[in-house]
Amino acid sequence: MEYITKNVARNLKRIRKSRKMSLDVVAEQTGISKSMLGQIEREESVPTIETLGKIVSGLRVSFTSLVSADKADTILITKDELMPSKDIPGEYKVYEYFPYEEDRNFEIYMMEIEPGASYSSGGHGENTYEYLTVFSGVLTLEMEGKTYEIKADNSIRFPTLCDHTYSNLGQEITKFSITFTWD
Repeated sequence: MEYITKNVARNLKRIRKSRKMSLDVVAEQTGISKSMLGQIEREESVPTIETLGKIVSGLRVSFTSLVSADKADTILITKDELMPSKDIPGEYKVYEYFPYEEDRNFEIYMMEIEPGASYSSGGHGENTYEYLTVFSGVLTLEMEGKTYEIKADNSIRFPTLCDHTYSNLGQEITKFSITFTWD
């Protein structure tokens, strides 16, 4: 969720400056303290849904315009900044690099699976595909009664209408990226 905090900080500051508003004026219009608004703009505070609602209402902007990344922006995401979106200690971690956004048709994740562990996923619907690249270890992919072994530096693409399972049958951690696409 760090990307949302960054987007809100950047967008709030951009909106405020484009309207030539001080933090005092924004505080008056939103009911949020000047110090809290400053912390949000500096990414020192993660705004709650209630706070975001007050900003949207007070500034009369859409929620999307506050939380979305500008498509012209260059966005650098470092793993050190991310918290796993799913984390089962001793089994696997999932990191969201570019999660779902309404106006794009892909998502990018990175997974780490510990030796001897597995992760099962349900199908993702019609006309969805997964592009998977293994960076370390060996990944065993099972779906529809078939098994695929994907070694480091190799990739696979497959439709994700059905359930599928990722397993690490090796002795080292398996790291891989997943890109979901849909029509």
